[in-house]
Amino acid sequence: MRYELMLPHQIRRAIEENWPVALPLGVLEYHGEHMAVGMDTLAVIKMLELFEKERDIVILPPFYYGAASYAVAPPEGSGSLQIGGPVLAPFAEELFYGLLRIGFRNIHAIIHHQTENFVAGMPTDLAFKTAGRQAIFRFLEKERGEGWWGSDEMADYYAGHAQGENVFNWVQVHPLMPAAMSGKYPFDHAGIGETSLMLALCPEAVDAGHFADNTGWYTKGAPEASAELGQKGVAMILEHLRTTLSA
Repeated sequence: MRYELMLPHQIRRAIEENWPVALPLGVLEYHGEHMAVGMDTLAVIKMLELFEKERDIVILPPFYYGAASYAVAPPEGSGSLQIGGPVLAPFAEELFYGLLRIGFRNIHAIIHHQTENFVAGMPTDLAFKTAGRQAIFRFLEKERGEGWWGSDEMADYYAGHAQGENVFNWVQVHPLMPAAMSGKYPFDHAGIGETSLMLALCPEAVDAGHFADNTGWYTKGAPEASAELGQKGVAMILEHLRTTLSA
């Protein structure tokens, strides 16, 4: 369900049944002359909408204002909008803390931007990962007091970890395309992979009439894109979400 459309009794049900709460996290960035600047975020939104047809999930309003960087193109006339990580982290902490206060314990931010090195991290996902940890610590200290971890009630902390119980899993950040997709689907920027994904998920975000206007090396494969290839990527991403967004 879209969070902004939920009534309080629906929110209480989602909390009681531990529904996944998903934040589409992304940027506004130049993706060649043929594709919309919101591609990274749109891919997450559209995939979550497909996933919602299979399982109960809360979809938060998307956050487009991540750290796009100007690595691909300068902003003038290209549309790239850069908001730095140091600014993002305080916002993200307040967001996650607020969601924990509401009662959610199964919170996930899903990102498709600079995730080829997700383990090492890039500015946007690092800001939200750090914010998630900070929000959890802050919430636990408010609810349980200082010294919560050292109290007798936490004596089974490590045993709980072995059983999959971990308070630090209350807020997680994931890539839309996991490392397992490497070599099975093209990972690129505005090339055949991303363009195909948009043709499958959001065709109005692609204008084939502007393929010839591209000059960047990274867009050379775009004219070979197809909705059929995109659907293969959609199927792999859905399988990833089924595993990641569990109740």
